[in-house]
Amino acid sequence: MIRRLGALLLGATLGVWPAGTLAGTSPHLPDLQHIVIVYLENHSFDNLYGGWEGVNGRANATAGKMTQLSQAGPAYLCLLQNDVNLTSPPQPVTCTDGNISSNFVNAPFNIDTYIPPSATTCPPPSVFAAHGVKDGSGLPGGCTEDLVHRFYQEQYQLNAGAQNRYVQGSDAVGLSMGYYNTQALPIYQYLHQDGHPNYAIADNFFQGAFGGSFLNHQWLIAAAAPVWAGAVNDGSAQDLHSALDANGMPNNYPLYASPLGTSVKDQQETQSCNPGGTRPPVQPAFLCGDYAVNTSQPTYHPFAPGTASFRQLPPLTNATIGDRLSAAHVDWAWYSGGWSNAAGEVGAPGWTNGTTPGTCTDPNHNTADVYPYCGDFLFQYHHQPFNYYASYAPGTLARAKHLRDEAEFTSLVQSSTQTCNLKRVSFVKPIGEENEHPGYSSEPNGSDALVNLLSGIENSACAGNTTVIVTYDEFGGQWDHMAPPGQGSTAGPHDAFGPGTRIPTLVLAPHLGGQFVVDHTQYDTTSIMATLERVYGLAPVATRDAQVNSLVNVFSAQPPTIS
Repeated sequence: MIRRLGALLLGATLGVWPAGTLAGTSPHLPDLQHIVIVYLENHSFDNLYGGWEGVNGRANATAGKMTQLSQAGPAYLCLLQNDVNLTSPPQPVTCTDGNISSNFVNAPFNIDTYIPPSATTCPPPSVFAAHGVKDGSGLPGGCTEDLVHRFYQEQYQLNAGAQNRYVQGSDAVGLSMGYYNTQALPIYQYLHQDGHPNYAIADNFFQGAFGGSFLNHQWLIAAAAPVWAGAVNDGSAQDLHSALDANGMPNNYPLYASPLGTSVKDQQETQSCNPGGTRPPVQPAFLCGDYAVNTSQPTYHPFAPGTASFRQLPPLTNATIGDRLSAAHVDWAWYSGGWSNAAGEVGAPGWTNGTTPGTCTDPNHNTADVYPYCGDFLFQYHHQPFNYYASYAPGTLARAKHLRDEAEFTSLVQSSTQTCNLKRVSFVKPIGEENEHPGYSSEPNGSDALVNLLSGIENSACAGNTTVIVTYDEFGGQWDHMAPPGQGSTAGPHDAFGPGTRIPTLVLAPHLGGQFVVDHTQYDTTSIMATLERVYGLAPVATRDAQVNSLVNVFSAQPPTIS
């Protein structure tokens, strides 16, 4: 009774939706023998799938949700751009608004028109280009610059569900209003060819938490923000708390000037509840505490080479969906592209660094790594959520059994000729080259890799008994017109951590109500946990996964009416 009361008090403090409001509405559970979760990177729903037929896409956006506001209040006439391929020059000046001279009016625009898949705008794996690579000087793939996607900034961009500060609150400014030609995406074409697998689009699916990849990976497996044990709170260089202005912003951008100037701090943790000293005061309207909400490295290898120890998140001990699955004897694994190389697992599936001790031989290895840690230049260390937990520390049986390389998953698919050899639950995390993340990865090339993964399953003995969930960790700083639960008048499970912007989600399964269905049920990232909990009779891991709809609802969805 005391524990339940504590949970209720926590829910009241964070403003969560009452438990059980939505979670009990799921239909009959089909026979799901194998579940594969493919976790991709950094796109909003409107950015990728907003042109898919039958969905609540860009065509449904009202002018108020598209028109972006300036910090002074009025709407911009034009979109400022700083991606090197979208600035003027090389683009002509067709729109002028004060200090903004641009080829873009204040509205969503098609990225493919200016940076097509054939454009040589992708940086080599070892190169960081803050505002992109000029066409003609990079690799093919049509890459753009990266866009800010952080905890407090996203809340400012959402503007209580008005969806009209994406440009103002971004380091990439106007690019946040870009979108891709949905029907040109390899995944769209694959799912529209003859004989395609049955699939559903969930067009009301939101990222679990505000902000970026690190935090949303944690919400995927634990439905909770990590608490930084022993967090320094003295205002020193090792104090990793953010400092906010009255708008909840921790940084300055080309179109946003903080009233506190450079006194704001954009750090790994939330603002301190007791900042003291010379730091700006706590802003009571925004979450405070010792929560790690922006990109943080783990204590255990693999972590980004050169990370100072005070910036490494102490090992976590809260419960995860992996713990629940293991306790129920459900076989599962997290398969990550490049894991064996990065984790120093010499000779394991996916190891490509030879047999010479002390020497990383793969030409794509990160030269800052030291053997046997030979991570790929685009291996993302903060995309490995279980590696932050003490129960999966190096040397543990749980780590050896459950943290595996994507090459092993591919091998299991290829060996499934007569029977499906996949585990009951497989999380698949593609390597950076294939994860679709703006800045260092190509959207069309990543979509090609997704098609290859899905077609491998579809052409194996797993096709008849495997459900594949494809989703993205977060919005990548890109606009979407749908307000998340808890923003404005949108009801649904929510708390001080999210959910955030709507993201693309597909479900491929033989049990669906048609070859193509659209599911309008409200979900967020923790709905994946809720699905596993329902399928395998597991207790909820945290609060949000106990409240949200499970994806079992997708099996009662219907084909859309196409006018």
